[in-house]
Amino acid sequence: MTETAIVNARARVRQLTDLTTRLTARLIDESRAFEARRPQDAAATLAETQQLANVYRRESAQIKADPSAVAAAPAGDRMALVKATEAFEAILSRHARAVEAARIVSEGLVRTIVAEVASQRGSPSAYGASGQANAGDGRAVAFNRTA
Repeated sequence: MTETAIVNARARVRQLTDLTTRLTARLIDESRAFEARRPQDAAATLAETQQLANVYRRESAQIKADPSAVAAAPAGDRMALVKATEAFEAILSRHARAVEAARIVSEGLVRTIVAEVASQRGSPSAYGASGQANAGDGRAVAFNRTA
C-alpha cells in the first residue's frame, strides 16, 4: 500500500467514526427526551438527526460496496469504528423502543379524543317527523388509523 492510500483510508475511517459518534449522541439525546415524555425536545433536533442519518447511510453503503477504501487504515482506527458502530446499534435499538412507545401513547390519546367527540355528538338521524332533513352537527372529524 502506498502512503497516500493509508492516509486516505485512515481519514475515511476517522470521518466515519466521528459521524457515527455524533449520530449516536443525537439518538441518545432523543431517546432521553422520549423516555422523559418530552417528544417536543426530540422534534426540535429532528432535521439535524435526519441529515446525519442520511450521511451515515450513504457513507456506510459506500464502505460496504467497496471495503478496500478503508482496508489500509491502521487496525486501531478500524477498531474504533467497530466500537462506535456497536454503540450506535445499541442506542438505535433503545431509540426505536422509545419512539414506538411514544407512537402508541399518541395514538391512544387520539383515539380517546375521537371517541369523546363522537360521544358528544350523539347519534345522527337523517330525517325528522316532517320528512325534512334534520340539521346535523356541522363539525367534521377525520381519524386515520395509520401512523
